[in-house]
Amino acid sequence: MNYGFFRVAAAAPRLRVADPDYNAGQLETVIDRAVAQQVRLLVTPELSVTGYTCADLFFTAALQQAADRAVQRLAAYTAGKGIAVLIGAPVPYKNSLYNCALLLRDGQVQGMVPKVHLANYNEFYEKRWFASGADFNTVQMVNGVPMGSQLFDLGSGVLLGVELCEDLWVPQPPSGALALQGANLIANLSASDEYVSKAAYRRDLVAGQSARCVAGYVYAGAGVHESTTDLVFSGATLVAENGGILAEGERFARESVLTVADVDVEKLNAQRRQNMSFENRPGAAVQSCPVPNAENDLAYRMVDPHPFVPAADAQRRERCKEIFLLQASGLAGRLEHVGSKGCVLGISGGLDSTLALLVAVRAMELLGKPASAVLGVTMPGFGTTDRTYRNALDLMEALGVTRREISIADACVQHMADIGHDPSVHDITYENTQARERTQILFDLANKEGCLLVGTGDLSELAMGWCTYNGDHMSMYGVNASVPKTLVRYLVDYVAGELGGRTEEILRDVLDTPVSPELLPPDANGKIAQKTEEKIGPYELHDFFLYHFVRFGFDREKLAMLAEKAFDGRYDRPTIDRWLTEFLRRFFISQFKRSCIPDSPKVGSVSLSPRGDWRMPSDAAMQAFLQPDERI
Repeated sequence: MNYGFFRVAAAAPRLRVADPDYNAGQLETVIDRAVAQQVRLLVTPELSVTGYTCADLFFTAALQQAADRAVQRLAAYTAGKGIAVLIGAPVPYKNSLYNCALLLRDGQVQGMVPKVHLANYNEFYEKRWFASGADFNTVQMVNGVPMGSQLFDLGSGVLLGVELCEDLWVPQPPSGALALQGANLIANLSASDEYVSKAAYRRDLVAGQSARCVAGYVYAGAGVHESTTDLVFSGATLVAENGGILAEGERFARESVLTVADVDVEKLNAQRRQNMSFENRPGAAVQSCPVPNAENDLAYRMVDPHPFVPAADAQRRERCKEIFLLQASGLAGRLEHVGSKGCVLGISGGLDSTLALLVAVRAMELLGKPASAVLGVTMPGFGTTDRTYRNALDLMEALGVTRREISIADACVQHMADIGHDPSVHDITYENTQARERTQILFDLANKEGCLLVGTGDLSELAMGWCTYNGDHMSMYGVNASVPKTLVRYLVDYVAGELGGRTEEILRDVLDTPVSPELLPPDANGKIAQKTEEKIGPYELHDFFLYHFVRFGFDREKLAMLAEKAFDGRYDRPTIDRWLTEFLRRFFISQFKRSCIPDSPKVGSVSLSPRGDWRMPSDAAMQAFLQPDERI
């Protein structure tokens, strides 16, 4: 299977200025390298057949004829190779010369796209030699080949649009219109000279246009063997996908560069279909140019195991700062709106309630209120350990919030007696009795104190249904509901570093504590016996599944394949399959809990709010989402 991926490459081949025959040989070598790596689309630089810096030699019949011979030679070379190749060459037509991209496939020139925006400022004088292709909005036949603004259907759901160099740098690049007409892959044949700081700007431009178009973007720039009379070219090669750089080649290389990447076309199409602002706009002619798409091993694709968490330290700190402020601002806004004196929340000594407490204290700062306006309540029960109990009390003291301790043991024993449940039977009733007792206490305290009850549950728990219905599932406002468990840990770590001192010490110990609801008694040594990840699986896997399933709608096989790539060496395929089945099962049967969750601020690209991002029937069947042998 190719799993919706399409392998592309950007090349910066060796060349000789004004020597099409030599350049054709170099391009053939690059084509062979690309074919060996199962590339399906190869993009070469602007005017790669002749070189960009031929200047007035473009006017000569000898160069034009040599270029045409090289084009025909290269077209023939693609026969039977299963690859589409974009080359650049001057094309004479009627009274003008055009700077064109030519798509070669299966022995033929399939189409030509003329450059629209000609650079004619500072070091550029393109209008001296070439005419703009703006008049080719309607495709015309030139020497039996369609020429003009057009799309190329490469098969496998890939629709290719083409622009050339300066087209990208103008206020309205052609690729924007091509994307609205259906192009999900854009190729740019370029000859952009190099100077200080331009490389970073170019990289941002390519990434930004790929984001604006929700597309893959393959950029191939002219290399160091262009004329150095006045300029230096670096051979910049980049592949971007919806705002991110997938691959970038070495600049200033003396030998040919081939930069390969796997573009996830299925993901791009899913993102477009979810974005109703991304309208369909008919216009460009479509040429059918299918290339076979072989099985894809993702050799040229990095899959992030933690998609919610930036890998780079600086970026992660900045992301955590932003999210923490979003959470606090959301809570502050709600407190201000309802005129609440403060807020109430249950503090267990675990990660989620710790983050919620930190958010609540920050919200009070935003409102100009003291930390004492936060009432933190610890409610020890049958599963509470000394470690979490002490951390809860110590953290509240360190932050300066109002503390209160209310044991739920007697109330739970009485309640179980009332309903005729044996307290020695540690089943779901035993566990949920405690969760709902805590929630009742918190709601009543909130009413008594004129405060808002803040919920602590996170996005991962909502996805898995790992919460007690009308227990910790319910509050007056939830601050963590769109924060996944893997990110909760980094947020607490970020705040710990910001606060320092004794507070940081406590938070570090909270981070080292196993994740647990603590609803079952501790072990013989007083340690946590009920460990969530032993029961439902690793949160890092579930957050990975959650991100790719909700955001892109990937099927089970693709989810498993991506996880296998992302967690290579950490989880084998049987382990991934086991927990993926558990994730899908729990996700479907738990929608009824998500259908009635409290208000909460959205902080990331994935949210399960029934009022916003995720609409799903509570009784949807899961059969189509499981493997055949798992269906019931």
